[in-house]
Amino acid sequence: MKALVYTAPETLDYRDAPDPDPRDDHHLIRIDSVGICGSDMHAYLGHDDRRPAPLILGHEGAGTIVSGPLDGRRVTINPLVTDPQSAASLSGRENLDPGRQIISMPPREGAFAQYVAMPERNLVTVPEGFSLEKAALAEPLAVSWHAARLGLERLHPADERRAHVIGGGAIGVAAALALKAMGVGAVTLAEPNATRAAYLSDACGIAIDNAPATGIPLIIDAVGIAPTRKAASALVAPGGVIAHIGLGDADGGLDIRRITLQEITFLGTYTYTAQDFRDTCAAMFDGRLGPLDWAETRSLAEGARAFDDIRKGRVRAPKIILKP
Repeated sequence: MKALVYTAPETLDYRDAPDPDPRDDHHLIRIDSVGICGSDMHAYLGHDDRRPAPLILGHEGAGTIVSGPLDGRRVTINPLVTDPQSAASLSGRENLDPGRQIISMPPREGAFAQYVAMPERNLVTVPEGFSLEKAALAEPLAVSWHAARLGLERLHPADERRAHVIGGGAIGVAAALALKAMGVGAVTLAEPNATRAAYLSDACGIAIDNAPATGIPLIIDAVGIAPTRKAASALVAPGGVIAHIGLGDADGGLDIRRITLQEITFLGTYTYTAQDFRDTCAAMFDGRLGPLDWAETRSLAEGARAFDDIRKGRVRAPKIILKP
């Protein structure tokens, strides 16, 4: 098969790679669409030791099963593979399974390829009439759905359901959409790139506010760097919640004194549970997350150029979908 292979920092080669082997309970899936994630970009820049070269990146995929009794079924892929008998999985928190694996991280190759093999439990059927390009957005949408759900669950019942999202990439956009789908009426988003901000306002109907007033009950940091953590610490209301999704860097920014004195909850969130992924797909399919028309599509063969364009800020859309 053809694949886009990460071979060294800032180097991606479109080349032949071995076909995956759908052994045991796995099914072979012909990839139709696969999104570029921020974690793919971190690996591409050489900033992720968990993803050493050479490696096929990509974990936001959708396609068609081409083997076995489910041949022809259109699916979107939950890329997080866990042990269904682990304590975490049995408690409905598969994302905390210590033995979890994700495609695009050894030992599992990713979906920037013509084919990938996945267990049936990781596949959600895509209804006829729903495009596989949009179905490939399920994974980033699920990340944000999980964060929004946990953040809202931790708000005090007396707190206003009002939220501010920091970061206008796919995860931030998805968080704003998830919050709206969950009934939060007042949702704003900070995006300093004027071109991106205008796109999100016009194409996605998201309210952009780069200088919101303080006292916001729920802040979602979809960037995860010291300046955004500092902003979240300052903006959140006393007794409020900061839900931290972004993995931009690991150090600095939090106002620990204010967090302590004002009883602010700082909540780390990682991926999603299997139920979150299914709930996200249901919300996508019935239109609760909007038209999902904010991704740009390119061919997988042009993937290296797409990464370079993202790095250099030449992309207006919050997501690029690659097509093998």
